[in-house]
Amino acid sequence: MPLINGLHLRNVQGDIYGGLTAAVVALPLALAMGVSSGAGPIAGIYGAIFVGFFAALFGGTPAQVSGPTGPMTVVMAMIFTQYTAMFPDNPAHGAALAFTVVILGGLFQIGFGLLRVGKFIELVPHPVISGFMSGIGIIIIVLQIGPLLGFDSPAKPLQAMQAIPGFLNDLQPDAATLGLLTLVIVYALPALLPKVNKIIPAPLLALILGTLAILLIFPESKAPVLGEIPTGMPLPQMPAFDLHLFPGMIKSALTLAALGAIDSLLTSLVADNITRTYHKSDRELIGQGIGNTIAGLFGGLPGAGATMRTVVNIKAGGRTPISGALHSIILLAIILGAGSVASHIPNAVLAGILIKVGTDIIDWDYFKRIRHVPMSGIIKMLAVLLLTVFVDLMIAVATGMVMASLLFLKEMADLEMQNINTITDPDTTGTPLSDDEKVIMKSAKGDILLYHLAGPMSFGAAKEMSRRLAQFDHYRALVLDLSDVPRVDFTSCRALDDMIYDAQSTGREVFLVGGRPQVNRMLDKQGVLKRLKDGHRHHFRLNALQHAATSIGIESTLA
Repeated sequence: MPLINGLHLRNVQGDIYGGLTAAVVALPLALAMGVSSGAGPIAGIYGAIFVGFFAALFGGTPAQVSGPTGPMTVVMAMIFTQYTAMFPDNPAHGAALAFTVVILGGLFQIGFGLLRVGKFIELVPHPVISGFMSGIGIIIIVLQIGPLLGFDSPAKPLQAMQAIPGFLNDLQPDAATLGLLTLVIVYALPALLPKVNKIIPAPLLALILGTLAILLIFPESKAPVLGEIPTGMPLPQMPAFDLHLFPGMIKSALTLAALGAIDSLLTSLVADNITRTYHKSDRELIGQGIGNTIAGLFGGLPGAGATMRTVVNIKAGGRTPISGALHSIILLAIILGAGSVASHIPNAVLAGILIKVGTDIIDWDYFKRIRHVPMSGIIKMLAVLLLTVFVDLMIAVATGMVMASLLFLKEMADLEMQNINTITDPDTTGTPLSDDEKVIMKSAKGDILLYHLAGPMSFGAAKEMSRRLAQFDHYRALVLDLSDVPRVDFTSCRALDDMIYDAQSTGREVFLVGGRPQVNRMLDKQGVLKRLKDGHRHHFRLNALQHAATSIGIESTLA
C-alpha cells in the first residue's frame, strides 16, 4: 500500500489550480467557523491548514479537501463553551481541555480506520443522515442570527431561538446592513452571475466587500469585528488532562470522531460521483484522524471532508493529494502575510457566510421528495432532526439507528413470515408440490401437516412459526421442510425445538426434511436433532411424506 494514496505528477497543473481555488473558498469559511466555535478565527485557519494537509496526504480520497465543516464546528462550539465555562478564572485551561478532546477524537478516528469501521458507517440509513445533517444546518442558521444583527449568540439552539425577538428589536444597524449585504451576495451571485462566481467565489467577495465597507464607509461603526489575529508560525500546545473530567472528554471525543467519520465519508461519495473513482473508506478515516490529532495539538478546529471545497477543487482540475495539501500551504501563507488585514473583517459578514453554509447542509432534496417517502422514513428523519436541534447530536444518531434497526427487523420478519407455509390441502398451497406429493397429502385427508419454511429464519419470525402451528389441532404427523432455509439463528432453533416437543408430547410423529450443512450444524448444537426419532430425517420431501403416511397407517397409490 503506497504511503500517499493516489499520488502522481501527471496532473500537476490541475492540482495547482484546484488547490488555489479551494484555498480561496476555504479562507472565509475557516475564519467564520473559527469565530462561531468560540475558539477564535485563527483556530479555524489552523484547522483548515493541518486537517487539510494531513488528511490529503494520508487519507483515502485523493481529490478531497478537508477542513472545518459546519457539523464539526457545531459540536466544537459546544465542547469549547462547556470546558471554558468550567474554568472562568482560567479559560486557557478550559480551551486546552477542549483541544485535547480534538486530539482524542483524532485518535479515535485512527482507531476506526484500523478496525475497518468505515464500511459500517456507510450503512447508516439515509433518513438518519438526512435528519442529522438538516438538524445541524438549522442549528448553524439559528446560532448565526445574533452575530448577523450585531450580537453574541447564546451557545444553545433553543436559547438562540428565544433570543431572536430581542435581537430584532434592538439590532445594530451597521452590522445588520453588512449581514444582509453578505446574504444577498452569497445567495444571489452563484445564481445570477455564475461566471463571476467562478472567478471570485461569493464568500470571498462578501468578505472583501464587507471589510472594505467597515474600513471606508463605516469607520466609526460599532459593528463587532474579528480583532487581532495571531501571526507567525503556529506552535504546538501540550494536551491538558483532568481526571474527573476525563469520562466526559472521552464521550465528546467519540462524538467528534463519529461525526467527522460520517461527514468525511459522505463527502468522499460526492467526490467519487464526480471523478468516477472509488475512495478507500478506512484509509480516509485514518487520514482524517491524523489531521485532527495534529490540528488539536496546534489549537486548530477539528475538521472533515468538506463538500464545497472538494467540489470546487475537482471542478478546477484537482485530482490528487497535491491539491489538498497545496490548499493548506496557501492558507498558511495568507495568514502569515495578511493577518493584520483580516482583523477588520466584520463578524456579521462571517455570520452571513455561515447561514449560507447552514442552508446548504439542510437536505432540501429529501424535503422535496417527502410526499413519496415511506412514513417510516419520514418519522426517522424528523425524530433525528428534532433530537439533533433540541437534545444532543449523539443521542439523535443513536436513536435514529435504533429506530432504523427496529423497523428493518420488522420488515425482515414480515418477509420471513410470508415464507412460512402450513399445508394440509395440496390444492390450496403456495408451495409447489409434485404429483406424488399431492397424492399422499390427499390420501392423508388432513392427518399430515406439511410445514414448509423458506429463506433465512431469525428471531423476528420465531413467534409466528409457533403461532402458525398452534392453529392446527387435528393432524397426526408433522413434516418440517427446511430444504429452502439457508440459515437459522438461536431463537428460531428454539422455536423449532418447541414445535417438535409440543407435537411429540401429544403423540404425533415428527419428520424433518432437508437442512443445509450450516442449518444442521446449528440445529445439532441446540439439541434439536436429538428430539427426532431414528430414521425421521430425510433428504427429500417425498420420502418424508411417504414415511409420515406409513407411520400413521395411511396407504397411498403413487403414480
